This record gives sequence, structure tokens and C-alpha cells, in this order.
Amino acid sequence: MSATATQAFSLEQHGITVQDVHRNPTVAELYEAALRYEEGSAISSTGALIALSGEKTGRSPNDKRIVDEPSSRDDVWWGPVNIKLDEHIFAINRERAIDYLNTRKRLYCIDAFAGWDPKYQIKVRIICARAYHALFMHNMLIRPTPAQLATFGEPDYVVFNGGAFPANRHTAGMTSKTSVDLHFGSQELVILGTQYAGEMKKGVFTVMNYLMPKQDVLSMHCSVTEGDAGDTSVLFGLSGTGKTTLSADPKRRLIGDDEHCWTDEGVFNIEGGCYAKMIDLSAEDEPDIYQAIRYGSVLENVVYDEESRVVDYGDTSLTQNTRGSYPIEFMQQAKIPCVGGQPRNVIFLTCDAFGVLPPVSKLTPAQAQYHFISGYTAKVAGTEVGVTDPEATFSPCFGGPFMVWHPMRYAELLAQKCEKHGAQVWLVNTGWSGGGFGVGKRMSLKYTRAIIDAIHEGTLHEVPTVQDPVFGVAVPTECPGVPSEILQPRKAWEDGGAYDVKAEKLAVLFQQNFKAYADACSAEVCAAGPKG
Repeated sequence: MSATATQAFSLEQHGITVQDVHRNPTVAELYEAALRYEEGSAISSTGALIALSGEKTGRSPNDKRIVDEPSSRDDVWWGPVNIKLDEHIFAINRERAIDYLNTRKRLYCIDAFAGWDPKYQIKVRIICARAYHALFMHNMLIRPTPAQLATFGEPDYVVFNGGAFPANRHTAGMTSKTSVDLHFGSQELVILGTQYAGEMKKGVFTVMNYLMPKQDVLSMHCSVTEGDAGDTSVLFGLSGTGKTTLSADPKRRLIGDDEHCWTDEGVFNIEGGCYAKMIDLSAEDEPDIYQAIRYGSVLENVVYDEESRVVDYGDTSLTQNTRGSYPIEFMQQAKIPCVGGQPRNVIFLTCDAFGVLPPVSKLTPAQAQYHFISGYTAKVAGTEVGVTDPEATFSPCFGGPFMVWHPMRYAELLAQKCEKHGAQVWLVNTGWSGGGFGVGKRMSLKYTRAIIDAIHEGTLHEVPTVQDPVFGVAVPTECPGVPSEILQPRKAWEDGGAYDVKAEKLAVLFQQNFKAYADACSAEVCAAGPKG
């Protein structure tokens, strides 16, 4: 390590006494440290750092806790998403993480920003023991200039990543050896029992999801793109719906792929990088993302050829959730700084494996709130014998695990922003057509891109629509580049009766899910759902 990276930077104010602290080291230094000290590290044929996250290869939402403390108690939507943690237990876990960090020979400190708009930006400090984690957050946060780093001062929030050390399962409130604890009062996040880097990223996002609505700013789990005329579009969607893929649009500039805020001035990215799924990545289907996997990027839990170091993106033997992290400027179409004007279009992406939702539909304001609160997508059935139906998944605001306030708070902000700035909301199904999973086919990416293009170009705003008899949404009857027979899903099924059965089933699932939110919603929003 260079002398400049190790010059006496103290973390003693956080209770950490380790002397060898590397504050904002260079990418090269982090590569060298990972290869020297961290088992499983390697360099891919394209120059990315390959890292293993250990036992956990995804987030652990059931182990996330919010501290029940006076300053935030009345704001938090308590329940299965935001599980209460006693302040005393947080103190125990915090001390456990710091004790672990104090046993390390060297630590890494990343001081950086969340939020590209200076008016809403917060300072974040990451304290971790792995070079892989430091490089990951170097990519995912907004990197300070040397002058900004020199005057950084004290952070607004601190992340103590003791993930290689377990939580004590016998401590009250712990359900496993993994614990991710957020304290809004002390402005700290403590990680134990998981080395999956995404916990840090989503922890910062959760912080912004708490802070922003206090200022009437809508925080969003979405991607944002910008057209040549300065028009922006917001794309919401859960994992597997195509949010990152569709935001990598060669016809538009990329403001960001995952986390944003919508203010009275426009939109801004929370992050300084992208975090994309790597499964089946190819230069043909996703050229922009493929070329971004180079020196400075991190590849998590991928399989590669020992001799050539070529990554096999189709090999999911370690996990289905292979991931890549890279600075946003690695995307050729990135707009720096990552800010934009008021959105013209808001697009909800869903992967409907039942095959009954239209490929595209226009939503009324009430329907927009209903579907935003529902946050529907579907997962394909597993390999268990006899299980053939897909599994419906509902995640409020298309990001339930990261929402702190009641979902209606975010839905109200969305409705206000759309009304004030004239944004049209669309529901786009990237899932199955002509039948559900096992019968029909996954919607062609070419057709979905054509739909998104037509939305951006304004073509779909004017075409005639018909009302879907079950879901009540307005379905365009034509779209350039898309066969008209697939636009109305029932017509794409060979067996209309089978379609009716599946549509009724999904409608009931929507209704059952929405019961949890109905008390906080207006009668108009409650009535905007499926009529099955």
C-alpha cells in the first residue's frame, strides 16, 4: 500500500483503535489488497475484480431491524418489513461489530456521498475489513473530489460492516447469526453475519427512504433515463422485471439504474454506480452493461475458467444472484452529474408469469397509486414435482424491504408529483404472453423495447385503447414494432377459457394483498384494482 493511503487516519471517535486505516484508497490498492488477503479473489479476463461474498449471496430482509427510538418511532411503518429492535440490543450488536473490527490488522474507510443534488445530499462513511467491500461502496456511492474529501468532516451516517462476524443468536430479537440494524437516532448501520455487499448499498437507500419524505421528496426504487429533448422517464420494477436492462437504452442517457429521488426541481440519482444482475449476460443482448465489466468493476460470486479467466455468466452453481458493480461513468450513455428534469412518463415494470396482464396499459391516477402500493411481479415456479403455477410477489412501492414509512405516504407523493408535472403512468408486462409459464412464451425483449420506445416518443399517448375487463386498465390497440394480437392478452391465448381462469386467480391475489393497505387508502384508490 502506498504511504498516502495509510497516513494516520483515526477512527477513534467511533471506538475503533486500529492504526492501519486506509481511507478512500485507490482502485489499484484495493485490487492488490483483495488479491493478497481475501480468499477467492481474482481478476477476470476483462479486468474486473472477482470476489466471493461467502455463505450469503443475497440480502437477508428477514434479519433487518429498525431501532425503536424516540426520534423516529412515530414515523416508521412497523411490521414484518420494519421489525422493532430495542436500543439496548442495538448497543450490543454495535459493540460486537466494533470489537470484531478492532481485531483486524487493517481497515478500510470510504467517505463519500449519497444523492447527486447538493440540496439533499448526505455524507456516508463505510468502515469495513474487506477490500472487496470498500471497492464495492467506492463504486456505489458518489465519489468525492480530493478537495471534497479534504473538507469532508464528520459523516451524517456511519456503516459498521462487521459482516464476517456473526450476531449472537441468543441475544433478544435475533433470529439468526445475521443482523442488519439501522438506528435513525444515532445515524448508524451495523452489519453482522453477512458479507453480501448489497446490504450496505440497500442500508443507505433505506436511510434515504426515511429522510426524503420528511422533505416532501419521493424516494424511489427505480431507474431513470433522459431523452435528447431533456425529457426523463422513471422505470420501477422488482428484480427480474428488466429495470436495469431497459434503462441501458442506447437511444437515451442513463441517469441511474436503481435508486432515485423526485423533487420539485426534477430527479436525481442517489448512487454513483450501478449494480446489475450478471446471469446470462452477453455482449449481444446487453452490450452497454457487458462493456462496463472491466478494470474497477466488481463481479460477485461468478464462475470463471481458471486458465483464461473468462467468466461463464450462464453458470449459476454458486448462486442465481450473480452481480456486477461498476461506477456509473462506465456506462457509455451515462449523464454526469446524474440529475434530470421532471419526468414525462412513469413506467411500472412487472414480470407476469401468469401471462394475463397486457404488455402495456395506461393507468389512471387512482390505478397508478393502487399498482404502486401493490408492487406486483411473479416468480417462476420451482422444481418441486407437481408445482406448475407461478408465485405472485407483491412488494409495496416496488421496493418494500427498503420502505420506512407506510406505503401510502410514497404513493401520495407519487400522485402529487405526477399531477403537478403532468406525468403519465404506464404498466408494462415483461413476463409471459400467449399463456402462463410452461405454456406461453416470455415477452420478447425486442417487443418490450419497442413499447418503451413508443412511450418515450409519445406514440402510445394518442392511440385508441380498450378497457381490460378484469384489470380495468386502458390497453392500447396498436404499437409500432409490436404485433397487435399480443397487445390484448386474452386474444394471444389459444384457450380463452384458460385465460379467464388465470386472470380471475391473479385478480383475487391482488385483492387479498391490498387488504393490508386499504385502511390507509381512499375509496377511489381501493376501487381502482382488478374486478375479478
